[in-house]
Amino acid sequence: MKTQYYTATSLDGFIATEDDSLEWLFPLGELNESSYPAFIADVGALAMGSATYEWMLRNADKVAAETGSPWPYTQPVWIFSRRKLPLTDGANIQFVSGDVRPIHADMRAAAGDKNIWIVGGGDLAGQFCDAGLLDELIIQMGSVTLGKGKPLFPRRVLSPQLRLLSVRQIGTSMAELRYEVDRGGAA
Repeated sequence: MKTQYYTATSLDGFIATEDDSLEWLFPLGELNESSYPAFIADVGALAMGSATYEWMLRNADKVAAETGSPWPYTQPVWIFSRRKLPLTDGANIQFVSGDVRPIHADMRAAAGDKNIWIVGGGDLAGQFCDAGLLDELIIQMGSVTLGKGKPLFPRRVLSPQLRLLSVRQIGTSMAELRYEVDRGGAA
């Protein structure tokens, strides 16, 4: 079982524009040509920030066109938010806030022997990293620059270090980088 941050980013390190748009991402490739189908099959629980959840709600039609359903997750999802947000029909959602550590324990129990996916955003993934709970980053880098926006990982990561496991080309516009969090901190 791993806790993984699986996301897409621009070349200059942004996962969304300043207004949370992902329009830059969709022309870059086909979801089914990526590692996503195999990845999601091994996911037993998800953590999602409120901005990502609200994007899913605002873009339910686009999500349905891409995945076949406006809420594509059958796994339990923990939404991290300090605000009250609307529920999604048919979704197994828990709204939570605060320290990620006790919530991670609940997520592990729910996931069983499957992985935990930190869907987004970058700050939420950073909180899991800060707590020593992040095992892997799977980053699909697109061939665009945004200039500014929501950062991929708004943290300095010097130790523990990230160890590159693999690089894979996806079509002509994306590359997937897979990193393991090396908790030994060896240089």
